[in-house]
Amino acid sequence: MTTIETLRWREPYLEMIDQRILPARFEYQAYDSAASTAEGIRNMVVRGAPAIGCAAAYGVALEARRLQRASFPDFEQGLEASFALLSASRPTAVNLFWALNRMRTKWNANRHQSPASVAQLLLHEAHEILAEDIRINRAMGALGADLLPDGARVLTHCNAGALATAGHGTALGVIRSAREVGKKISVIADETRPFLQGARLTAWEMVQENIPVTLITDNMAGFMMSRGEIDAVIVGTDRVAANADVANKIGTYMVAVLARRHNIPFYVACPLSTIDMTIPEGNAIPIEERAADEVTGYRDCQWAAQGVSVRNPAFDVTPAELVTALITEKCVVNQPDRAKLLKLMKQS
Repeated sequence: MTTIETLRWREPYLEMIDQRILPARFEYQAYDSAASTAEGIRNMVVRGAPAIGCAAAYGVALEARRLQRASFPDFEQGLEASFALLSASRPTAVNLFWALNRMRTKWNANRHQSPASVAQLLLHEAHEILAEDIRINRAMGALGADLLPDGARVLTHCNAGALATAGHGTALGVIRSAREVGKKISVIADETRPFLQGARLTAWEMVQENIPVTLITDNMAGFMMSRGEIDAVIVGTDRVAANADVANKIGTYMVAVLARRHNIPFYVACPLSTIDMTIPEGNAIPIEERAADEVTGYRDCQWAAQGVSVRNPAFDVTPAELVTALITEKCVVNQPDRAKLLKLMKQS
């Protein structure tokens, strides 16, 4: 498999790969409303900031199609409810809100049209958001590939591949693009506790495409860095604050600290839609806290003592000073800070 369609439109449904059951099974789940799509986002059927944004856009379109024969007041009320429901599905990934804002802009510009016409316009906008995400990922990949020397051994944390996007990927997109130009890049994948996105998803993607990948537990990264077995780190991000602090999957901060200790470049693949200039710094980014049972076991296997207290923040924040560069679709921002991001966003 060389093309992974994380989300796909199959009239009249949105279908999404059920990432909860990979790699044991490969299955699509079908969605026909905003409510079912929000549940798919919340329950991690789909995950990764760009993919969540695409899914939310389709959720709005699905609800519009479901209500297209309703009276205008009922259509308007139902559509507004869909925006609220999808906005509440996951709090950290800013692409969710970016995509919903874009769908709202399309809706506001066409309120004078019939519900059926609006529904068609919203579906077309969702299709364009998905196609645009793939174009952006390929642009980031091309820019990021230039940063990696031939033969580089690249550590990743979590899954920022095709499964986290509409296709190609952000962090893994850089690796794919480097391979496409002939560089012999290999991947070292952190397992990424507690949901195991590295072990289940990143490793699966790389195996499908015959890209060399070695799986390690999260607490092995420092050892491998100290032995000179890692040449670069590339991760994705769910939100970048205005001062260039980066929120990503829990454990990313530790990897960044280790990379700085060992003089290893730490790159963040970051579409412009993930930069949130309304958030001044990283400690203002909302951090989702997920269910305790994700930490105390996995599926039917429970390993923690009954009654133990659990913390399960899904993300952490890496200070901008630890980021070697942000790789965006427009340019590579070295040593990112507030002034550089402000200039970038004004030019974009």
